[in-house]
Amino acid sequence: MNKGELVRELEKRLGSRKAATEALDAVLDTIVREVTKGGKVGITGFGTFDRVERAARTGRNPHSGASVRIPKAKAPRFRAGAAFKAYVKKPSTLPKASPAAQRASAGTASAAAKAAPAKKNAAKATPATKATTAAAKKAATKTVAKAAPAKKAATTKAAPAKKTATKATATKAAAKKTATTSAARTAPAKKASATKATATKATATKAAATRTTKAAAKKAPAKTTTAKKTARR
Repeated sequence: MNKGELVRELEKRLGSRKAATEALDAVLDTIVREVTKGGKVGITGFGTFDRVERAARTGRNPHSGASVRIPKAKAPRFRAGAAFKAYVKKPSTLPKASPAAQRASAGTASAAAKAAPAKKNAAKATPATKATTAAAKKAATKTVAKAAPAKKAATTKAAPAKKTATKATATKAAAKKTATTSAARTAPAKKASATKATATKATATKAAATRTTKAAAKKAPAKTTTAKKTARR
């Protein structure tokens, strides 16, 4: 795996190629600068980077076999950690998930563990809430029961008023009936009086007619007698 492939792997976990490149460059630059100064960079579980000073010595050229003088020098050195060696020795012990994923899962597990006591406390608190709700229901029923007699009293008080109203309407209806009956009774009397008056008028006219006819009858003989007397003369 080269640097580009390593950046691509980091990009899968960080989500950005730029962030992966900058992170890798920052780590490598920090290690190189520290080792160059003669320091040591130790990463737990991975290994240790440090600087080694080698003294002057005589070496041998592998191609020609001649001896060669090697001056003293400084060189970087990496020593793998125990966990790194164990994983390389036995690959089946290597965890499938990355450390970041493990930390994320551990964080969710801890959050769930923290939430579990809260749920238990809520479950413990539910009886109290149930008791409070039951007390509230009882108080509501008591208030309703207290309000019910008041409503009954109001209805009972309103009932006599309704009865008096019905009595007043009944009296009005009775007065109307009596008025109509009295009017009905007086109507025949008025008709009878009118008929009597007309009858009396008719009798009076008949009597006057008879009187006139009698007077005319009396005068007629007198006229005839005077006419006979004049004829005799």
